[in-house]
Amino acid sequence: MPPLDSAGLEKSIRVKFKSAKLLEEAITHKSFAVEKGGKPFNERLEFLGDSILAAVTAHWLFKRYPDDDEGVLSKIKSQLVSRASLIVWAREIKLGRYLFMSVGEEATGGRDRDSLLANAFEALIGAIFLDQGFPKAQRFIVRFLSKKKRLVETDHKSKLQEFIQKRYKIPPQYLLVEESGPDHAKLFHMEVRVRRRLLGEGEGHSKEEAEQAAAYQALKEIRAHKLDKKMGLD
Repeated sequence: MPPLDSAGLEKSIRVKFKSAKLLEEAITHKSFAVEKGGKPFNERLEFLGDSILAAVTAHWLFKRYPDDDEGVLSKIKSQLVSRASLIVWAREIKLGRYLFMSVGEEATGGRDRDSLLANAFEALIGAIFLDQGFPKAQRFIVRFLSKKKRLVETDHKSKLQEFIQKRYKIPPQYLLVEESGPDHAKLFHMEVRVRRRLLGEGEGHSKEEAEQAAAYQALKEIRAHKLDKKMGLD
């Protein structure tokens, strides 16, 4: 196993671990564990971290928005704990450079792969909870939540639907490309297409989340004035 730059990672996340093994487990991908003959890997910690993230976020929103009802809070919570947010946060702390993965996984870009980064971030939350307790894990999560200066409900699918329907008189179609991962952390990969042309792709822990991510990517293409070229209509 390559040496872990624990000091660098701990400085980045502002947490000093008591257990080096727990930190290593949090950043160990299953491919590395298999390659090295069954070392602990981070999927169980990911499961734990996902639940802690949800609880902390719900509590934070409950206090921050005392006048909003459950429906509004649920939508904002989904936005905050989405895979897109986890990826941004993981890259912010440069988590990819510390991950342990197989040679093959690294050769195919695993160190910067969205799914690996998001999963490792949740596993890191789980590890912090086990090593430091709930208050420390809570402070770690709130550090990222509090950077959201303005939270808005964003329905990328509705925006895309409105644009495509108005311009091409047909609705976009969402297709499930792949479903992977254990039952407690299913990962869905969706595509959005118009006239069989691929507009965007996205991943999420639910089909809805993956569809929203795909719609978001499609909208980015539209804003960059690439849609007509992508659809072969220029």
